[in-house]
Parts: sequence; structure tokens; C-alpha cells
Amino acid sequence: MAKAEKKEGLFETLKTVFWALVIAGIFRTLFFQPFWIPSGSMKDTLLIGDFLFVNKMSYGYSRHSCPFSMCPFSGRIFASQPERGDVIVFRHPVNGSDFIKRLIGLPGDTVQMRDGQLWLNGEPLRTDPVEDFIETKAPQGPQRLTPRCANDPVGTGGECIKERALEYFPGDERGHSILNIGRSGTDQTPVYTVPEGQYFFIGDNRDNSRDSRVPRSIEGVGFVPFENLIGRADRVVFSSAGSRMLFFWTWRLDRFFEEIV
Repeated sequence: MAKAEKKEGLFETLKTVFWALVIAGIFRTLFFQPFWIPSGSMKDTLLIGDFLFVNKMSYGYSRHSCPFSMCPFSGRIFASQPERGDVIVFRHPVNGSDFIKRLIGLPGDTVQMRDGQLWLNGEPLRTDPVEDFIETKAPQGPQRLTPRCANDPVGTGGECIKERALEYFPGDERGHSILNIGRSGTDQTPVYTVPEGQYFFIGDNRDNSRDSRVPRSIEGVGFVPFENLIGRADRVVFSSAGSRMLFFWTWRLDRFFEEIV
């Protein structure tokens, strides 16, 4: 009798775990996907250790909406077009990893970098210099990445400075923050014309970002197909500057529930 009750209890536990996983999978696939910021390519909009939920209802659903790109359909259903300036998580067209960048170029747009300034459809975007972005020169996050600085060489524990500006898309009065470290190979690019059904992305930390400025490859991103868009990042939910989330003394309380602009 006791053995039968024990077996029944184990079955009920397994059934509960199974349905919990099914519900979590449905929630993750249809509504919101958790995403942890692993690198500094979107500083200072997003910092290493920021945690957010990606809104998967924003642009509809593709096969990449499911874990491991296993949704059993091609194309996109319930599709809605993204807007220039959206911060979006997408699946890398070659290596399959998830990236998060800012949407710069829509289909038909021309995009170019000239001397570190972004040109869109033949016109330079307005930028207004603001106070420098300053952080500590020290390993960051679980990967222990050390930031690059405009004032390098800087010793561990020193002030790491990056030039900061607000950049404005046409018709946008709020602007978004971009950083400059120094001269880099992506400060000069050819003119790219964004093909139909594809998009052009750049990281806000302009000299420390792998993005569409480098043609599609294992290293470069190139143009990103609409199908590869996973969802829009709207708000930071939680943020930790430490190597472990449980190190509460490293939590950035001022970033909790911060809107992503």
C-alpha cells in the first residue's frame, strides 16, 4: 500500500513538473523571452548584467520564436513591421546566436558610416555631445570582460572614459545615447542599401559592436532577415554589476524597470 502511494506521489510530481515546463515554454514562445546582456555592445543603453524580457508579440512569430528555432512553420505569422530605433533581439543569420542591437536601416534605406558618423539615406544624423560615460576599468559580468576606454591605457580600478552623444533619427526628438572609444575599422563603410525583407542593425557602443556594418559571416552580421527577428526590448527588469546575480551588493537598483530608449 505504501509503495503504491509512493509511486502515485512520484507520478503526480512528474506530472506537475511536466505541465509547469509546458506552460513556461508556451509563455516563453508566445509572450516574453528572458534575455541577459552578456556584452558591452549596447552601452550605455544596456549594460553587462542587465536582465530584461523580450516582447515576442511585437513583430509576430517565425520559426525562431521557439527555442532552438523549432517552430514548425516558415515565414512569419501575425507579422507587424518594426520601427527604426527599436532595440531588438534577433537570431544571427550565420552562427545562430541571439544578438541585441538597435534597428537603423529599414528595407530600401541607404546606410553608411563616415568618419564615425552615421549617414541615413544620404543625410548625416544629428548628434549632440553630452557628458562622458565613465565606468570602472575592471572585469564585468560572468564572462569577466574588461571594457575598452578612450583614455587607455588605464589600470585596473581606474576611470574608463568613453565619449558620449545623443543621436537623433529624423522626426525623433528624444534621441538615443551612443558611445565613441576612438578610431576603428567600422568608422568608415561603403554605402549599404537595405534589401526588401531585411534590416540593418548597429550597436550603440559603436567601436565595440559586431553588427551589420560587417558583411554576413561568422563574425559579421550583415543584413538581418525579417524572419530572424525575435522581439523588442522595452524595459530593463533587473541589473547586476557582479559576476553572479545573487551578489545583492552589486545590484544596480537605479536600473530596475528602466525604460529602454
